[in-house]
Amino acid sequence: MEILIQARDFTWYEALIRLIAAVTVGCIIGIEREYKNRPAGMRTHSLVCLGAALAAVLECLLTESILTFGSEGMVSVSIGRISAQVISGIGFLGAGTIFISQKKISGLTTAASLWNVACLGLLIGFGYYLLALIICGFIMMVLIGLQQVIHVNTVKRVEIRFTNRPAALPYINDYLQKNNIKVLDIDFHIEHVPEAEKPEQNVYTNLYTLHLPSNLHFSDMVSQLSENTDIQTVRTRNV
Repeated sequence: MEILIQARDFTWYEALIRLIAAVTVGCIIGIEREYKNRPAGMRTHSLVCLGAALAAVLECLLTESILTFGSEGMVSVSIGRISAQVISGIGFLGAGTIFISQKKISGLTTAASLWNVACLGLLIGFGYYLLALIICGFIMMVLIGLQQVIHVNTVKRVEIRFTNRPAALPYINDYLQKNNIKVLDIDFHIEHVPEAEKPEQNVYTNLYTLHLPSNLHFSDMVSQLSENTDIQTVRTRNV
């Protein structure tokens, strides 16, 4: 886009302030991802925001240097070319945080936060501090606040190890049915104990793929199932 720009001085300390602000904003969003042990955490978000801000500052410096050669301080220039490469290039980094395991896609939220952080870096690099701060608040509200307001239980895999199968298995099935827990899939494994005198002493492992109702948390289910003396281990698994 061809526009007319008035030349102005762009000092080195103003560029430094913008870069420091970019690192700070990226760090704020990255801490939330780091806390949830996501693939891209505090350092990645800080570097992405810093790099985007650096690209914007570079574009400002190049534009200023071009304007100094214009007659009477006015010259027609094309801006936004470097910034456009940041927006398109961040997609490769975001794709690296997305992975598929057991037909489940993970990392989409982290990839989206990286893309937003890059945009924040461009805003700060061009000097729009207030707008970047407001949008940073919106991003944190989506990452933290929205999950608290709207609770959605995702599908999880739960591993249950137990003995005394004739008593423990009906107990587990009865618990799942009473709490309206939907069983999507189940895998099982039997571990024979050589010194066991009775079949009830063998160790059984069932791996459930479950979807819980909104009023029940996985932590509550784990603690309640563990109360049964025949159940040895109850744990959630990511894959």
